[in-house]
Amino acid sequence: MNPLPNTPHPLPTLDTERPRVDSNDILRGNTAIEIEHAGQRYLLRVTRENKLILTK
Repeated sequence: MNPLPNTPHPLPTLDTERPRVDSNDILRGNTAIEIEHAGQRYLLRVTRENKLILTK
């Protein structure tokens, strides 16, 4: 049974059901990268506090 009406698939309940990628595999030693998505460009960067920020 679906958890929400009109939802075609059940929502994931555990983190293990989602793919996981290590940030090092994406950044490859860089502190910032550009990501293209649906014709838009985004900036993913690492802050001085070692946190990730994604901006458009």
